[in-house]
Amino acid sequence: MRFKKQQILRKKIFPQYQNVEILSAAAEGKAVARIGELVVFVTGVVPGDIVDVQITKKKSRYQEGIPIKFHQYSEKRTIPKCEHFGICGGCQWQHLKYEEQLFYKQQQVVDNLERIAKVQLPDFQPIMPSQQEYEYRNKLEYSFSNKRWFLKGEIDSELPLPKEVALGFHIPEKFDKVLDIKHCHLQREPSNKIRLAVKNFAVENNLPFFDLKTQEGFLRTLVIRTTQTGETMVILTFKYEDKTLQNKLLQFIADSFPEISSLMFAINIKLNSTFADLPIFVFKGKDHIIEKMDNLQFKIGPKSFFQTNSKQAYQLYNLVSQFADFQGDEIVYDLYTGTGTIANFIAKKVKKVIGIEFIEDAIIDARNNSILNNIENTLFYAGDVKDILVKSFIELNGKPKIIILDPPRAGIHNDVLNNILQTEPQKIIYVSCNPATLSRDINLLSAKYRLTKIRAVDMFPHTSHVESIALLEKF
Repeated sequence: MRFKKQQILRKKIFPQYQNVEILSAAAEGKAVARIGELVVFVTGVVPGDIVDVQITKKKSRYQEGIPIKFHQYSEKRTIPKCEHFGICGGCQWQHLKYEEQLFYKQQQVVDNLERIAKVQLPDFQPIMPSQQEYEYRNKLEYSFSNKRWFLKGEIDSELPLPKEVALGFHIPEKFDKVLDIKHCHLQREPSNKIRLAVKNFAVENNLPFFDLKTQEGFLRTLVIRTTQTGETMVILTFKYEDKTLQNKLLQFIADSFPEISSLMFAINIKLNSTFADLPIFVFKGKDHIIEKMDNLQFKIGPKSFFQTNSKQAYQLYNLVSQFADFQGDEIVYDLYTGTGTIANFIAKKVKKVIGIEFIEDAIIDARNNSILNNIENTLFYAGDVKDILVKSFIELNGKPKIIILDPPRAGIHNDVLNNILQTEPQKIIYVSCNPATLSRDINLLSAKYRLTKIRAVDMFPHTSHVESIALLEKF
């Protein structure tokens, strides 16, 4: 037994590499180095850094590590704006100059297409930068915790650690650990002011913060949504109903922030924190907020999906229209339509739009948004795209001249892809948040379609995430 324990301990001793040059940026905020033929993913560095690396994880085809000493800092570096950088995990590229971020996002799309799509590629249009580097998000979700994440300096201190609560973001890969956020630069005010006021009031009034391990405590999550029109929605979730406590906190928020348009709450006794399947109650104001895009209005409820970068979403949808080059006589199918944002955005430029989405609440939002904007040439269906997009459905609604796809990260289901190939629209506009699955699906569609345009769009500055729009035309 003792020999076995010694063997286990030896396995945990990983190597160190000296004077390693960081070559490129990769997904999830990691960067790439090579030790001979070995690929090493390193966190906390940017291309051009020269560092000593401590390996923390070994796989058959690659290793992962962290920098333990910097010999040379890259010229591509910049000073992170946020005091929480490197801990909360939300903005992994904040130490990389924005123009460099754009370069590596574009490269990520190019690399995936060359490696996976295996089709002739058109000339790449330059990536579209975000209009805002900061304060671009219209939605943030914070978690309450009765045990906050302590920083290294606090742990190393000889002073006893205080038992402090937190209202902030989960530490990456630590479901039960929450970093208390002082200021987040991703959403404009009154976001930070509301969060800090809620936390301070809860502490001063001894409201129990949630324990993520024992599933005990009163306060669970705080969601703040904002719009370009100046409206604000606040949603609190409580673990159990206590009208005295919840009304006390909600009334404080209403009195302190009269500019809030919609103040809502939910009771969540489940193990997970989502409230998508729960009733939401209005404490004060409306049950929705309104976002505007061009001359359209979009009604956003507490469960509505809406692109989290509103200004960039407008640019994205304009690109969809440009790629489609609508003539006015088209029947368009908008698959994975969500709340029908793209469908309603293009409706007045075409003959008819058919939207399909799995989530029924989203389809209700899509229909309401058509009514709100006096749009009469849209039809929306709730259900799985692979089950709905069949021959009888196409006979009922008309053959699409153009199909727009905006699937989740997993890409298109094989049945959907085969149905599209059988339907044979003249054009396919594929909007993707995952270059790898986009490239895979382009390869599968290449049996009948040629990729004629591709452009990357930065929706999330300071992260490695990148959106892409591809135009495929039937040959």
